[in-house]
Amino acid sequence: MYYKNYFKNMRIGDSSMEGIICIDGVVGVGKSTLGEILSKEFGLIFFKEPVLDNPLLDKFYYDKKRYSFPLQVFFLNKRFEMIKEAEKLGGCVMDRSIYGDVIFAKMLMEDGDLSQEEFKIYEDLLYNMLEHLKKPKLMIYLETNVDNAISKIKSRGRDYEQIVERKYWENLNKNYTSYFENYNLSDVLVINVDNLDIRDNPEHKKWFIETVKEKLKKTCY
Repeated sequence: MYYKNYFKNMRIGDSSMEGIICIDGVVGVGKSTLGEILSKEFGLIFFKEPVLDNPLLDKFYYDKKRYSFPLQVFFLNKRFEMIKEAEKLGGCVMDRSIYGDVIFAKMLMEDGDLSQEEFKIYEDLLYNMLEHLKKPKLMIYLETNVDNAISKIKSRGRDYEQIVERKYWENLNKNYTSYFENYNLSDVLVINVDNLDIRDNPEHKKWFIETVKEKLKKTCY
């Protein structure tokens, strides 16, 4: 119900930003890898998620109540900067975007790491930012099951992710499913990656690129 109201309450321009491709999905699904592939294929700049140079992220995983609010504001601000820059460029591929930032804030609020008051401040700020934006041209949602996501998270070895309980990853997957069941901002391409090795399998990579190209043709890219 929350995500239905989220899209209903959002005030955003009816027109879309030509050439803006957003890739979203749970942690560990492979957004960065596939984003790099698409950016090279289309000759577009790839906007990576602000994770590696994030001064709060590792602290957050060890003290969520202390760092949840400043971390969410950090992410929100960076995503707003990125989407504005992307619009100036006229085209890009984005690893996550401001449109789905609310998923993580909502979960933190429900877990008690964000207070109701903090979430309301965050939500108001998000809606105010979205009023100044247009819709993306295409949203790509990468689906996966929890076991595969956890396996990839473990293999990439970020220390702060290893301490997260399975319950969190399961809840994240449920929230993503609910979010995209209600998503109505733009065309969506849903790809389940559980049985795909797009990075290392040439046939899978070719299929992925051609599938995206075909979808973009239908959206008048």
